[in-house]
Amino acid sequence: MPDQTSSSTMPQLTRGEIESRVAKVPRWWHSIDLGQGLVTPGHKTAAMLAAELQAMRLPDLRKKTVLDIGAWDGFFSFAAERLGAERVTALDHFIWSMDLGELFGYYEDWKARGVDPQPYETLPCFRPEELPGKRGFDTARELLGSNVESVVADFMTADLKAIGTFDVVLFLGVLYHLKYPVEALERLAALTREVAIIETAAIFLPGLEDHALCEFFEKAELNHDATNWWAPNEKALVGMCRAAGFHHVTVTPTAPTLSQWETLGAQWGIVGRKRLLPYRAVVQAWK
Repeated sequence: MPDQTSSSTMPQLTRGEIESRVAKVPRWWHSIDLGQGLVTPGHKTAAMLAAELQAMRLPDLRKKTVLDIGAWDGFFSFAAERLGAERVTALDHFIWSMDLGELFGYYEDWKARGVDPQPYETLPCFRPEELPGKRGFDTARELLGSNVESVVADFMTADLKAIGTFDVVLFLGVLYHLKYPVEALERLAALTREVAIIETAAIFLPGLEDHALCEFFEKAELNHDATNWWAPNEKALVGMCRAAGFHHVTVTPTAPTLSQWETLGAQWGIVGRKRLLPYRAVVQAWK
């Protein structure tokens, strides 16, 4: 069930007290403005997150219900609340189950040694009974005095009826981590009343834009991360959304143009127009 406890009655904290609370979180992914000039030390900077929020092209959220799937520290959940959403729910399980300080220690060691990562859920840092990775979200929620609700659930196995439906669903940085992307989009469509905003790793392959293609990662070829499985091109992503039950899909133009591709290819030492270029795709999938 959602956590509906309000944080709005928390007494005013001093700057030092806020800094102390923030420092107790071992790893922040999102840079979240907490007021008093304090921003959490996230891996993603405030500028990066502001650009991502703009690229989403959110509809007017006033009086809307919003679900943020894969919320992590909750930057986009709190942004939706700030933009006037009537009710916001943050859903996560995998990241919230991880001790992120330990996990990134494993990751950096594997990468330095050039060895394949182990399945994360087999590591001692995976502790779903404790939810150590939820500390960032819980801390930010309290310090912001936010009323964002939280649901701890695995999106791919959760009872969708128990979660309910929402006007706007955020599906950011999740799709490419899932083994079964079409099934995931079908589940996403079942939760969406109006529009789902989907952001994912993607590929651009010059000359083959009219073909629906996906790159598959058998091991950890993408960012040395064993949880990365797929990177679709734009046509494949749009087609999968329609096949999953969304009737109309609009695309934020984040794919590189051919001239941009050639410039980047030259910078990266990529020769020939048949080489693929990774990028981040954003689409709005409408019911």
